[in-house]
Amino acid sequence: MRQWIVDAFASAPFMGNPAGVVEPFGQWPDDAWMQTLAIENNQAETAFLLKTDRPDRYGLRWFTPGMEVPLCGHATLASAHVLMAELKLTEGPVTFDTLSGPLIVRRAAEGYEMDFPADPPRRTAIPDGLSEAMGVTPVEVWAGAYLVAVLENEAQVRALKPDIAAVNRISGEATGGRGNLIVAAFADPGSPVDVVDRFFAPGSGVAEDPATGSAHCILAPLYADKLGRDRVTFFQAYPGRGGDLECEMKGERVLLRGQAFTTVEGRLRA
Repeated sequence: MRQWIVDAFASAPFMGNPAGVVEPFGQWPDDAWMQTLAIENNQAETAFLLKTDRPDRYGLRWFTPGMEVPLCGHATLASAHVLMAELKLTEGPVTFDTLSGPLIVRRAAEGYEMDFPADPPRRTAIPDGLSEAMGVTPVEVWAGAYLVAVLENEAQVRALKPDIAAVNRISGEATGGRGNLIVAAFADPGSPVDVVDRFFAPGSGVAEDPATGSAHCILAPLYADKLGRDRVTFFQAYPGRGGDLECEMKGERVLLRGQAFTTVEGRLRA
C-alpha cells in the first residue's frame, strides 16, 4: 500500500500545506487504524480514498492527528493530484463523496479547481477572552463553521502569536465548535493578493494550519461581499511556508483554485 505527501495550495514544493494521501482502498479500513496512521504521519491531514464502480468517483475521508474532520480543502486537492498526476486514473473531473457531500475537482489552467459549499459568515460580537487570547482586539468578528477575526492590517496578521491554549477554549457563535480561529486583513497596497489570513485550529488538533480550503469557504463570501466582486485572491501567511488560493463565488458554492506538488512517495508496511 502506497502513500504520498503532497504540498497543496503551493506555489512551489515545500510551500503550501502538506497532506498525506493513501492509495485507494477496496473497502474502508478500520477507523482506529486510519487515526493511528494520521498520528504517525503527523501532517495536518491524512486523506483516505475508497474505490467505487466509477473511475471518476471516490469516497474520501480526512483525519488530523487528533480526529476525523468533516471538511478539508488542501487534502482534497492533494487527493485529486494523486489520482490524476501519480496514478493517472482520470484526467477529467473527479467527484469525492464526503461527510460534507459531493466535492468536485477538475484541472485548471494552473493546478486544480475545487467546487465546495460556501459558508457565508454572520457578524457577531467579540467573544469573551478572544482579544486576550490573540493579543490584539479585532476590528470585526464573524462566525461560520469557524470564527473569523478581521484585523486592521496585514502586519497584524503576520505578527500574531496567539495563546493557542486560550484559543482552544473559545467558540463564540461558530457552528463547528471551539478552538478554530481564522484571522484576516486586506493585503497591503500593491500586494499581488487581496487578503492575507492565517488559521489557528487547536480545536481540530492543529495549532496552526499552513493552507486551509475549508477556512476559505468562509472567507471567500465574506471578502467577495466586502470587495463587491466574485473573485478574491488570498495568501495564507503561515510562517516559513504560505499558501496561495484563488476563490470565486458561484451562487451557494465557492471555487477554490491552487497548485499541488508531490514531495514524498512511500510504502506502508503496517
